[in-house]
Amino acid sequence: MASFLSISVPTRSSSANFLSSPRIPTSHFKRMVILPVKCLSGGPTQNNTDSEVESTPPSSSFLTQKKESISNSTYNLCAAIGSLGFLETGYLTYLKVTGSDAFCLIGGGNCGDILNSDYAAVFGVPLPLIGMFAYGLVATLGVQLGRQNSIFGLGETDGRMILTATVTSMATASAYFLYILSTQFSGSACSYCLLSAALSSTLFIAITRDLGWQEIQKSVGLQICVAGLVVAALNTSYKTIAPMSNSMADINLPYYQTEITTKSTPYGISLAKHLRSIGAKMYGAFWCSHCLEQKEMFGQEGAKILNYVECFPNGFMKGTNMALECAVARLEGFPSWEINGKILSGEKTFSELAELSGFSS
Repeated sequence: MASFLSISVPTRSSSANFLSSPRIPTSHFKRMVILPVKCLSGGPTQNNTDSEVESTPPSSSFLTQKKESISNSTYNLCAAIGSLGFLETGYLTYLKVTGSDAFCLIGGGNCGDILNSDYAAVFGVPLPLIGMFAYGLVATLGVQLGRQNSIFGLGETDGRMILTATVTSMATASAYFLYILSTQFSGSACSYCLLSAALSSTLFIAITRDLGWQEIQKSVGLQICVAGLVVAALNTSYKTIAPMSNSMADINLPYYQTEITTKSTPYGISLAKHLRSIGAKMYGAFWCSHCLEQKEMFGQEGAKILNYVECFPNGFMKGTNMALECAVARLEGFPSWEINGKILSGEKTFSELAELSGFSS
């Protein structure tokens, strides 16, 4: 509220009387000065409140909301990419279980050859199955963290750490497989491999970007350890795969049916029936001379009775590996026998097969 303060100024001639007389006549005043004065009803308390309000940065809450929105968008992205990767690896796992060929948009038959190669399994576990578990975990963590829900009784910090470790392992494995694809399958293309690499790389970039410099410094040790463990595990799993010689790498053999010329003996037919009855299998390849000699031992009729598994039904060429049933059996050479759950490499005589299978004539 504003008011006015009136001040009267005396003339010079009456200044003495102004000092000595307690009563000043109004005729002695020649001018009046009116000064506006501002009155504040709130006093000092209101001034402090206003200063406190003005001192609060207006962008503080905005930055907080922006950070939360970035985190939520990243979690949602993880959930979406994890779901897409889960569908892809689920389809490939189904193909592995059923022994079906993959439909490849690019790469043609080479795509299926790569997916059925020895590099498509880690310690005997199909790689698509591992990928399906990893993508499923990422999708679950993304959904739960985005909703600020507790994950298996863990807080957001622990959940985010698990998400970071999982995404790091996936990106490392993808980089490793791209190296294998370029060195062991040069000239071949695999659309599913490239798609998985793109998904895992996108996840890694999104998580790393959202962590911030301080969080990256805290988690870099974890990421390095996870990446090192993944590389060590893959190297250990794949070191048992015999490298293809240069002479074999240039061979391109279409599949052909081998012909048995010898006649079967009664003993050979009886042993073949016994081996089939107990579930014994003979693994071989059409180009393997020792496999042909093993069949010749049983003769034409006996060889037809055997439960024989052809490991290269689509021919032999660079980048092509064994059929799924042979790959799962982890064969070391041809021919190989599976008798009573044991894998036995090399040719076997009638007496050896009879002893191993418990056959008595």
